Amino acid sequence: MHESEAEDNYELRASGRPDFEIGDRVFRLADIFAGCGGLSLGVAQAVNDHGWATEAALAVDIDPAMTAVYKTNFPKATVQTLAVEELFDGCLFAELTAAESEVLNRIGKIDALVGGPPCQGHSDLNNHTRRTDPKNLLYLRMARVAEVLQPSIILIENVPAVRNDKRQLVHTVRQCLASAGYEVADGVLKLDEIGVPQRRRRHLLLACRPPWPDPHEVLGSLSRMSCAAHDLRWAIGDLATLRNSSGLNYFPRASKANIARMQWLLQNDEYNLPNSRRPECHQNEHSYKSMYGRLKWNEPAQTITSGFSSIGQGRYMHPDQPRALTAHEAARIQSFPDYFDFSATMRRSDLATMIGNAVPPLLGRVLFGALFEQFDFKKTGQ
Repeated sequence: MHESEAEDNYELRASGRPDFEIGDRVFRLADIFAGCGGLSLGVAQAVNDHGWATEAALAVDIDPAMTAVYKTNFPKATVQTLAVEELFDGCLFAELTAAESEVLNRIGKIDALVGGPPCQGHSDLNNHTRRTDPKNLLYLRMARVAEVLQPSIILIENVPAVRNDKRQLVHTVRQCLASAGYEVADGVLKLDEIGVPQRRRRHLLLACRPPWPDPHEVLGSLSRMSCAAHDLRWAIGDLATLRNSSGLNYFPRASKANIARMQWLLQNDEYNLPNSRRPECHQNEHSYKSMYGRLKWNEPAQTITSGFSSIGQGRYMHPDQPRALTAHEAARIQSFPDYFDFSATMRRSDLATMIGNAVPPLLGRVLFGALFEQFDFKKTGQ
């Protein structure tokens, strides 16, 4: 790796966590469907970049493994392990319920509400309940939380296919927020174009009130970024010499058949497995060329999912070694720096889920960085 590349991704390798809780001014954040905290981390990084402190006023997720990791990384946060709809149980446009009033009184004013509602129901890989999955309605919970907490900024992250839901969820949320006085914009962003080292497309809905900028300008500035794409070597090249160990650096086990497939790819310097070497059920005509595929050092990775530890789930084979990605490598590709602490759970299934489902922190950092760059301090009296 060139010296400039090593300097450029120093933060991914950093072992010392910045003190996000110290700054000239406090930025109060609520993260709903928070997962392990990827989006919160990105916001905190952007806030820290501008000399402000972050207070995680509320983080909610139903998975105790997720909230344990979140609490480890944001020890001063108010973290709750329960379903979001239990805490925010009212209908859109209705009076606040007793539970919602209690949350509002306890949490108080916040600056930003962020969240990535469960997206599996919208995924194009879900051929059975796509567009009509009841979990898709959790997207609407973000609008209800906004009604209750009244933040200045709202960011909702999801897969691009959320726009195709038969109940027009994005349109409904846009109307709801616009009627509450927000400027609202949405669009699809290619994350490799803002520096995330994987080909991942996400739908973003951004709503703002003054003194924060017009969200159309913010999303437009992201789509016009001329950031050079980061390749796989930038993200994990320094991990290639690590030996198999426990925890994040545990090498995923593979079947004898998959080991043979990976060795064939290495011996023949190929990146796509021919049909004749695939399982019989995958030998007919198909569009899943990346399955059993080998990654390339000089390109971004494919989208990281919870299946990153199996080559049968996608192009997750290491470029030089007959194995799939480790949790450490997947976290790096998701733009988690080494100081992010996953040690609250070392179960491999938990790690795969929380890393694969996380919002890449770099997305939050870049987007909130753009918000801060266009922030109108004159309207705050400062």
